This record gives sequence, structure tokens and C-alpha cells, in this order.
Amino acid sequence: MFEGLDAVFLARIQFAFTITFHIVFPALTIGLASYLVVLEGFWLATGRQAYRQVFDYWLRIFAIAFGMGVVSGVVMSYHFGTNWSVFSDMTGPVLGPLMSYEVLTAFFLEAGFLGVMLFGRGRVGKGVYFFSTAMVAAGSLVSAFWILSANSWMQTPAGYAVNAAGQFVPEDWWAIVFNPSFPYRFLHMTVAAYLATAFLVGAVGAYHLSRRRQDEAARLMFSMAMWMAALVTPVQVVLGDLHGLNSFEYQPRKVAAMEGHFEALQNGAPLHLFGWPSSEERRLKYAVSIPKLGSLILTHDLDGPVRGLEAWPREDWPPLVIVFWSFRIMVGLGLLMMLVGLASLWLRWRGRLYRSDGFLKLTLVMAPSGLVAILAGWFTTEVGRQPYVVDGLLRTADSASPIDAPAVAGSLTAIVIVYTLVFGAGAFYLLRLMGSSPADVALEQAERPTRVARTAAGRTKP
Repeated sequence: MFEGLDAVFLARIQFAFTITFHIVFPALTIGLASYLVVLEGFWLATGRQAYRQVFDYWLRIFAIAFGMGVVSGVVMSYHFGTNWSVFSDMTGPVLGPLMSYEVLTAFFLEAGFLGVMLFGRGRVGKGVYFFSTAMVAAGSLVSAFWILSANSWMQTPAGYAVNAAGQFVPEDWWAIVFNPSFPYRFLHMTVAAYLATAFLVGAVGAYHLSRRRQDEAARLMFSMAMWMAALVTPVQVVLGDLHGLNSFEYQPRKVAAMEGHFEALQNGAPLHLFGWPSSEERRLKYAVSIPKLGSLILTHDLDGPVRGLEAWPREDWPPLVIVFWSFRIMVGLGLLMMLVGLASLWLRWRGRLYRSDGFLKLTLVMAPSGLVAILAGWFTTEVGRQPYVVDGLLRTADSASPIDAPAVAGSLTAIVIVYTLVFGAGAFYLLRLMGSSPADVALEQAERPTRVARTAAGRTKP
């Protein structure tokens, strides 16, 4: 199946396949952890049982997603030693401590309080339980902080020096951690995780509302998700613009590939809505464009100059088709999510939020939109950095381990098979959990102590 491909390309496919599976689960756990904190806080403040019911419903899903995220993430660490040993050696003095901080702070924080969150209800006080839930959510954000700091340093390296062995070594940890792109990428990714979770929660609520309109828990989760969509998607658009301006300053080659600009444009660049970038012909074929709007977005000036890909050698261009189209998928889904949020405000004002069959179907279709947008954004970010693994400093081709293509192909085949089976089964189970109604879950929770007591009584009989 992989005949004729070289080891570096196969290693890139392997890492891309692994992280595509992995990133979905941390994004969900970041969003769900914070959502659970909000639900628990509202339940404590109001005593409204629907908040507790929705909390118990999503806690099961959070636990499964958290476990799948941990397992899929462990595998990626092995890639650094097997397929990318040169990269590990060259960047280890900088990236190694950042990854260690993630384990020492975030992972220990999550692991320490996760057991209380999952099994402590009724065994610890309400305040302790709420605090534990908040600590799990904080741990997920701290984990994102360190992971994105490390990845952002690869995008916009700063605070380093190069020693005699050619390794990147730290000179200024503050500059390394808070490198130029990190604040924008951290905020953009965190909000993306919240929105992805909101649209998934909203879709589940819409599914159960379509079956039983008076389901209080379903109405609650749907309403909360639509508030999130309405209020936060405009914030994400602003954060995306700020992130784009940062990329335009520090990674203009990537932006040129995203926008499909080949030639330098000194008097205003168009915004290419669609097209097909051709590296061979050095132009955007079949372009559908709006004059000067590209400069207005990138420079906030209709006549602002924009560099094209021809400012860099051809061997430094990233894979153009992937970068160009993944960026448009991300932006298009983001705008569609914002329209859904605005439509929910209109329906809420008209008193039809829970009664519009068309809108419920739309939100059900939009269930994976946030996760797909996250994946498209990561493809844009990571592929747009190519052919470098540390942008402008260390090429991907020079970072791979000295292993043969058949060895990488063998491990890639095994990972594809195992991941498809294991995580396919996990995803199927998650969908089954989401298919059960909140009322059924609440009934199961209420009956569990009775079943346990009956089982214990049966075991003690002579």
C-alpha cells in the first residue's frame, strides 16, 4: 500500500494520522470540563435538578473522551523517539522541559482530582466536589497552555541559541514560553474547543428535543449551547483575525499559501474565495476573488502591500492545495457557526427556539462542525509550516530518524488498523451514550443505590 514512498513522508503521514485522532479528544475534554464546572456551579446556586441531570449525563461522556485522549496521546510521544530522533535531539533542550511542565502541572492536577470528580459524588462535601471539578477543568487548560506553547515555539521560535552540536538551547525561558504566536494560538484553540463542545452538546440536545419537546434537561443543554454559539463565535472571529495578523507578521510564507498569492501585490491584494493553487503554473487557477479585500483583512488597508510565494524559493513552499483549502474549510465552518448562533437569537426572541424543526435539524447536522474546523485549522497550521519543523530553522527532511521506509510503513499500517478498531469502537460507544436520553440516565442514577444494596444483601445471605 505504501510502496514507493520514502521514510520521511511515511513518518509525516503516521504523525498526522495519530494527531488527527488524538486532537479531537483533548478538544472535547477541554470544553466538557469547563461545561461541567458551569453546570455544577449553577446546580449549587439554584438547586435546579435539571443542571444536576445534565451534569451526570455529560460526565460519563467526559470520562470516556478523557481516557481516549490520554491513550491516543501516549502513542505520539513514541514517534519522537522512533521516527523523529534527530528532531528530538536538536530541540530537546527547549521542548523537553515544556513537555515535562505539562506532565508535572496539568496531568498531575487532572489525575489528582479526576477520581473525586468521577466517584466522589455523595462521598465528599458539595464544596469539595465542586472544587475537584474546577481543578480538572483548570488542569485541561494548563495542559493546553504547555502543549500550545511548545507547538507555537516551533512556529515562531524565540529565546534560543544554537550550541556547538547544533542543538537549540534556551537563553530566555520567558521568550520561549510566550513566543510571538503563542498568546493568539492559545486563545484561538481554547475558544475553538469551547465552540466545538457547544455544537456537539447542542446537537445532542436537538436530537432529544426532536423526540420529546418537553424534556427539561434536553431544553437546558440546547439553550446553553445556543447561548455559547451566539455569544462566543463573534469573539472567535476577532481572535482569528488577530491570529491572522500575527501570522502575517511572523509567518508571511504560510499566509501567502493560505491566501493563494503568488506574486507580490503592492497596491492591494484580492481576497480569493475559491480557486485551485498550481505550484507548476505559479498561479491560482479558476479564482473567484473580491478585489482589495485581502489587503483590507491582512493589513487593514485597502492598498496595503502583500507578499506572494515568489518571494521565497520554490523548495520552501508548503503543499499549497492542502493549506489553501483547509483554511477555507475552517473559516467557512466558523462563519456558518456564527450564523447558527445569530439564528438562535432570532428564534429565542420569537419564542420558537425549541419548536423549529428546521433549526433542530440544522443544529443536528452541525454536530461535528467545531471538531472539523479544529482539524482544518491544525492542518493549515502544521502543513503551512512545511518544509520546516522549526519554522525557517530546521527542515522536516533533516529531522527524521535514519530508518528505512519499510519499517515506518509497517508501524504505520499497525497504527491505522489498531486506531481504526479501538477508537472506532470508542467513538461508537460515545455515540450510543449520546443517544440515550438524559431522563434515562437520571433514572439509572437513581436506581443504582437500590441495585447495589440488593446485590450486597444477596451476598450476605447464609
